[in-house]
Amino acid sequence: MASMATGVSFSMTSGIGEGGYDVHRVATAARTTLKLNQKNSLSESTCMLLGMNKYRGSGAIRTVSKAVGYGQEMSKSLRVGLICGGPSAERGISLNSARSVLDHIQGDGINVSCYYIDPDLKAFAISSAQVYSNTPSDFDFKLESLAQGFSSLSELAEHLVSAVDIVFPVIHGRFGEDGGIQELLESHNIPFVGTGSRECFRAFDKYEASLELKELGFMTVPNYLVQGTGVDKSEIALWFTDNQLDLEMGKVVVKPAKAGSSIGVKVAFGVNDSIKKATLILEGIDDRVVVEVFIEDAYEFTAIVLDVGSGSVCHPVVLMPTEVQLQFHGIGDPKENAIFDYRRKYLPTQQVTYHTPPRFPIHVIKSIREEASLIFQKLGLRDFARIDGWYLAPNSNLSSPVSETLGGTKSGDIIFTDINLISGMKQTSFLFQQASKVGFSHSNILRTIVHRACSRFPHLDWYNYGYSQLLQGSTTLEVSEDPQKVFVIFGGDTSERQVSVMSGTNVWVNLQRYVDLNVTPCLLSPSLSNSLGASSNLDNREVWVLPYSVVLRHTAEEVLAACLEAVEPVRALFTSLLQKQVMEDLMDGFKNQSWFAGFDITDELPRKYSLKEWIKHAKEAQATVFIAVHGGIGEDGTLQGLLEDEGVSYTGPGVLASRTCMDKVMTSQALSNLSEFGIHTISKDVKRTEDIMHETFPNVWDELIKKLQCLTLCVKPAKDGCSTGVARLCSSEDLAVYVQALKDCIPRIPPNTLSKTHGMIEMPNPTPEFLIFEPFVETDEIIVSSKAKQQLSWKGRRRWVEMTVGVIGKHGSMHSLSPSLTVKESGDILSLEEKFQVAYEIKS
Repeated sequence: MASMATGVSFSMTSGIGEGGYDVHRVATAARTTLKLNQKNSLSESTCMLLGMNKYRGSGAIRTVSKAVGYGQEMSKSLRVGLICGGPSAERGISLNSARSVLDHIQGDGINVSCYYIDPDLKAFAISSAQVYSNTPSDFDFKLESLAQGFSSLSELAEHLVSAVDIVFPVIHGRFGEDGGIQELLESHNIPFVGTGSRECFRAFDKYEASLELKELGFMTVPNYLVQGTGVDKSEIALWFTDNQLDLEMGKVVVKPAKAGSSIGVKVAFGVNDSIKKATLILEGIDDRVVVEVFIEDAYEFTAIVLDVGSGSVCHPVVLMPTEVQLQFHGIGDPKENAIFDYRRKYLPTQQVTYHTPPRFPIHVIKSIREEASLIFQKLGLRDFARIDGWYLAPNSNLSSPVSETLGGTKSGDIIFTDINLISGMKQTSFLFQQASKVGFSHSNILRTIVHRACSRFPHLDWYNYGYSQLLQGSTTLEVSEDPQKVFVIFGGDTSERQVSVMSGTNVWVNLQRYVDLNVTPCLLSPSLSNSLGASSNLDNREVWVLPYSVVLRHTAEEVLAACLEAVEPVRALFTSLLQKQVMEDLMDGFKNQSWFAGFDITDELPRKYSLKEWIKHAKEAQATVFIAVHGGIGEDGTLQGLLEDEGVSYTGPGVLASRTCMDKVMTSQALSNLSEFGIHTISKDVKRTEDIMHETFPNVWDELIKKLQCLTLCVKPAKDGCSTGVARLCSSEDLAVYVQALKDCIPRIPPNTLSKTHGMIEMPNPTPEFLIFEPFVETDEIIVSSKAKQQLSWKGRRRWVEMTVGVIGKHGSMHSLSPSLTVKESGDILSLEEKFQVAYEIKS
């Protein structure tokens, strides 16, 4: 493991939930002094802040009528049961979805209770605090001792009958989208959001869905079903021949028939490779595997469908679709990576770019919307869904000169391939991206879905009626007369800029609901340079003030591209025309819904400033700057100094503390004086990267292990995030691989490239001027016991375990948050996935 690291800003990537009121306190306390850095500080020792209750504020939301909860409440609240988890590999994503739903519908006439289904289909009533955990692994092992358990799923259903009015299931994949949870609820006559069990069962199975779409007249991808324990090579070979695929190198996609759209999907070449990859899926993921022709010269898209009907009348409207553009730089052979996989879908990465609306001809987008709406109706879907597909250029291997099926256009064909019954709902998901482009805030779109579901159940009419009566009797929104302006800045150009986007987005989404805050999201534009030790000129740095819809992206580069696209006249006009059409289609359905409060955000244009102009703008607005920029000028004291020079208050430590904590060597030196208090740091050696590149690696290795008296080393950049470029080196050969990766400026070292097992290593950019070498500290292995999943297994063979803890408060009066015990999935260093998305980091 790495030695102790101290950062000056939290990474707030898991939503902000219970206990996180401190963040609001930090933001608002800045009003009392222009020297916030001396009065309030927010720092961490490799910590991720989790949790904050739902609050309200103005921010970028325009309210057209008074919402429930601002000064008055309905006499009775709708009780919503939120069910997450499940047995699939997407259960962590399910927790993300649950967190967003809880954030945005709790209160204002809705009371949410949370429930969790574990991998063994055991059910538990969980607290909202557990929903704000990083992953289900944070609490799986202690559920039976801390949560209310149910002896069976039937007992859960019997409990729900009396405890909730309606259920909102957010289980992705098996048991959530295959009709399992829906069948359970239907058997006990419990109302729920979403499609019924029979329709889910047919639509979720990719093979069965393709057959049904073909029967309905839609163009489909030629496919072959493998099921059972054996794979018939002769039958697959015959299918290859029938579809004019080369038996040795014919390119196909192999995927589970009953799993999420990103789980287990692989590209295969030829019959033998197809059988090999199908067998792996049969052995570990699903008993049914679909092999389908790989689509060449095509453009992937995804579209959210929203039902704006009422009662039993279905009125689907497709929102503005999103084009999914895969990027192949720095990830090996594009042939092996041409899949929108789990990493691209759920992690901040430059391996994928989204365009909303797609860069397709407008008549193609019109056809996509019309046909996705038809699929929604024909398959009997309800409330909302996400439908994925491909737009085939005329030269595609599957396009037809004259198409007699649905999906044919004068510019190419449209194929629909996946139907997602419960679309992902993390803060920047497709649902919120597409909804925000046509006037919906997070809360508005989710509440619209709940209202639509309630309209199907006559005994829940009281909720929709009561809400509409309240709306009719109110005209304005009560807001604070003098809200504190908060500018949340994120992005930058360090290797942690994507995590910064996640942090800043979560801060903005949650703080904007405080009635006493007016929160504005701002992007510190990336200005990357690969040169050794390069640092950008502050005079050239730009900051973009962002409208609501532009914030909802996964990377800093994507946010910047969205800004540039939004101000490009031709593209802006194209988007405006589509927005108008979609909003008219929506209002055609909503005009009869008395509970619909109207669209609550406007799609404004982003505004560009130089960094210095932006700071002056913050000063004139008397705004507090919430610094969510990780690394670089956001943590090394530079941004803090610029703000201080103009008298602008900001969150976090001051210039000196920031500069000290950002530099791992300076941090170690500062802490060396605390040994008498039991605080120790590890021995280290600092070397200039350029010097190492010109020396022989065996000599450097021998010198390091002799000086540090160890057998293996931990290497890390001297000034970067605590996960960036951190690796265990076991030999001079490992050192050579690591330094070569720096020299070649590759974005990441693939898993298991070094001699010791490890995950993906995100590399620093620009190349660091100095590297730190330390003895690698062997920590004890802590795992969640496979025999008793409610327990952690710790053998206690070594002296050390890895922990992380956040510290928050005023200067001279800091207090610690609850520490977390780190349980790694593989290797010795916590990877990006483990730290920020699928981590095994146990929160105590």
